[in-house]
Amino acid sequence: MQKNIIIGGAWPYANSSLHLGHIAGLISGDVLARYFRLKGDRVLYVSGSDTHGTPITERAHKAKVNPKEIASQYHREFQETFQKLNFSYDLYSKTYDPYHEKKVQELFLKLYHNGYIYEKIEEQAYCEKCQKFLQDRDIQLICPECGHETKGDQCDNCLHVPTVQELCHGKCMTCGSELVKRNNKVLYLKLSAFQKQIEEHTKQVDQSWRINARNETWKYLKQGLQDRAVTRDLDWGVEIPLPGYEDKRMYVWIDAVLGYLTDTMKICEEKGMNWEDFWKEGHNNKIYMCHGKDNIVFHSIILNGLLLGQEENYHLVDTIVSAEYLNFNDQKFSKSKGIGMTVLEACKLYDSDSIRYHLISNGPEKKDTNFTIEDFKNVHNAEILNKFGNLVNRTLNFKGLEAIPEGTMDPTMEKLVKETYQKAGDNIEKLEFKASVQDMMHLVEAANKYYDETKPWISKKEDIQQFNNTIYTCAVIIANLSNLFEPVMPIACEKIRQYLNIQEKKWDYITVPAGLKLEKIEPLFERMV
Repeated sequence: MQKNIIIGGAWPYANSSLHLGHIAGLISGDVLARYFRLKGDRVLYVSGSDTHGTPITERAHKAKVNPKEIASQYHREFQETFQKLNFSYDLYSKTYDPYHEKKVQELFLKLYHNGYIYEKIEEQAYCEKCQKFLQDRDIQLICPECGHETKGDQCDNCLHVPTVQELCHGKCMTCGSELVKRNNKVLYLKLSAFQKQIEEHTKQVDQSWRINARNETWKYLKQGLQDRAVTRDLDWGVEIPLPGYEDKRMYVWIDAVLGYLTDTMKICEEKGMNWEDFWKEGHNNKIYMCHGKDNIVFHSIILNGLLLGQEENYHLVDTIVSAEYLNFNDQKFSKSKGIGMTVLEACKLYDSDSIRYHLISNGPEKKDTNFTIEDFKNVHNAEILNKFGNLVNRTLNFKGLEAIPEGTMDPTMEKLVKETYQKAGDNIEKLEFKASVQDMMHLVEAANKYYDETKPWISKKEDIQQFNNTIYTCAVIIANLSNLFEPVMPIACEKIRQYLNIQEKKWDYITVPAGLKLEKIEPLFERMV
């Protein structure tokens, strides 16, 4: 039965260029989207640029420009980045989009009228020298959990999110002054009201999650969910649709995570579809959220809390797809220190399919991993070029071959192809993307072994039927590899479909017609030096 599937890719913050580590945490979304489309499900793959908040505001202030200029610059760059890597978003939007802002305000008011947003007068961190209340990212402090120096939004070392009281013991990052406490009017989300419902839901679904997502989510649930401030003292962000809060804006964590829902609403309006098919219970639907491990709680707890607060029978997030960190030459990516490379830099130098393949087959799926140019080139040459590319080239570009011959599919190889669909698909659905790529590559290796053992360069002279069988069998395998590798290397797979005149891509066994002319067959990949 066809499913309605939402796949959400975390919204990158529009304040700096995307590097390979960012993509390592996001590419799982594109794998899932392409796979479920091949399966025939109705898929909406959505994301966008997180364009509000303190860092953009401060950067714009220093540059003496409007924050929208900074956000727009990086939003355009992000669009180019995802386009070059062939991410198949159905909609990639931005949080300053008027449609998004209007819908978020409507959802916010629903929470308010349902009693889940309330006013509170509280002490907050105030810089007397700068004469303003500071946002968490403007504050530097020693993490009370692990002792590392960190910014106030979240500890990079242990992921602890400082409380308001802990923030008041920090320093202003702008002027270095010790902070003081002052009363401020704040709106809060009553997240604690959803403790039991989120616990029960998590028990039902978390066995399919990776261990980092389970551990991080249950850590917060066992501590007891705390209400969270939803307003901040800024002039750049979604306006609060309540009187008396004209000088405040919505926190980006509520603004951005609701973007999955507003994106769905927008694209469904444009396509004449019903967005509730994807977000309400009873529609055979499933929701995946794909991101790095520093984004887990925002998707496993906060988004579900915001949905529950609507009291409109929303379907909650089913699957958290949380990657670990990717390092570059055993160091953390750092633009200021010149460590790593941006995605656009990588795409200028290397084939996008190879970048995708490497980040999926060697990425930080279950533990932090390391990226080096040497490893990347070795994987490309040894696996993508010498195995996959070589199989395609020596089969379809066999000297003197003008068309697919009249041959018989080898039954053993046919069985193996069908088993690969099953194994690779099962692993994708279990979020075992590395294992899935290995399943696909094992089929490539088996096809190359079959080719070598049947020796078509000899049988063409001595046993033409055996030659025809070999080439036909390998051509059918290659046709099916264009389906299997579609979630991983879409450009190469599209080239194969053009070579073999394959009109429809699907997650199912296909054949090729004998007599099909083979024209302009070029190597899929080039060797990297």
